[in-house]
Amino acid sequence: MADEDLAGRRARLDAEMERCGAWPAASPWLRGAFTALPRDAFAPDRLWRWDNRAYVPLDRSADPEGWAAELYSGIYSAAVTQLDGGRPSSSLSAPSVVADMLDSLGVEPGHRVWDVGTGQGWTAALAAWRAGPGQVVTTEVDGHLADFARTRLAAAGLDAEVTLGNATRSGPPGAGPVDRLHATYAVETVPWSWVAAVRPGGRLVYPWGRLGHVALTVADDGRSATGWVQGLAQFMGDRHGPAQPSTGSAAFAQVRGDTAPEARQALDRDPQLLDDWDLRFALRVAVPDAVLLTARDDDGLNAWIHDGTRSWATVTARGDGEAPLLLQGGPRRIGDELVAAWTRWEELGRPDRYDYGITVTPDEQWAWQGGPQGPRWPIAQAAPAGR
Repeated sequence: MADEDLAGRRARLDAEMERCGAWPAASPWLRGAFTALPRDAFAPDRLWRWDNRAYVPLDRSADPEGWAAELYSGIYSAAVTQLDGGRPSSSLSAPSVVADMLDSLGVEPGHRVWDVGTGQGWTAALAAWRAGPGQVVTTEVDGHLADFARTRLAAAGLDAEVTLGNATRSGPPGAGPVDRLHATYAVETVPWSWVAAVRPGGRLVYPWGRLGHVALTVADDGRSATGWVQGLAQFMGDRHGPAQPSTGSAAFAQVRGDTAPEARQALDRDPQLLDDWDLRFALRVAVPDAVLLTARDDDGLNAWIHDGTRSWATVTARGDGEAPLLLQGGPRRIGDELVAAWTRWEELGRPDRYDYGITVTPDEQWAWQGGPQGPRWPIAQAAPAGR
């Protein structure tokens, strides 16, 4: 693809970010960094596009227009760069999300930054552009990706160190704490080694499980970190962490199998709210292993819920003024759990996603609403400090 064509796509991306208010006002440097370090400079020559059945390759040499269209498909769209067993294992994150997370990170010139999950090296490059030469170290578990990122960072003239290792299970390379930690893959529980790697008063920004990203500030005594939810981005999970339930429709069919419902009742509320992302985030907090899918038909909104193993529920719209039907099966009543969490959300005044946060200590971590002393929900037990 000609350079002028890519330049046009970059300009359109910039304009779309401006039109949608996606350039963070508190971090004007990001717009200049995106211009100096365009997305295509860190993209491999093969991308992968979902065709509603499987991921199909888009090779830059064979289809430069298709490759560029996938890479610049919109400010809210990631570009898949690698598959493992037919499923995405690496991507260039959506531009709006990259800007949002780096804004939340609060990188300043001279900050030492640990970028966890290098991928193609784009976020490490943007952080290095801001922090300065020799201030960014980035860790990648995949040797091929580490080599690729190292090459692209060097081509961009950036002095950033790429190390190979499993950042979930180890501390940062080099001596001394870092000022900022930025993770590009999702974890449900924050490794305490990440908190310990950041100086008191420093910040960590990371994707939280299947939905949401969070910015934590390390306490002055270094014995905890706490902070607010920043947005609802979805990221790929830790390759070596606990398996997360699949979010695709096929996963629900696999969990339910051919089993008949064991419980049936009318739902005493409007299922339309299941398309409200503030409610969906509250459900994610309260029932973190529940996968929720929705779709509309002529009768209204329908939902499919499962826990990735054996329990499932459906909400079926019936039209003609009839209450929707809640059907459930499996060893737990996961539909009842979601309804209880829904009721609690309403009792709390229907808080939005930004009214939630997380606190992490060496031995436990929890989500909270309204402030660290407000209602709380435990997160899966963290590994003890020092393990």
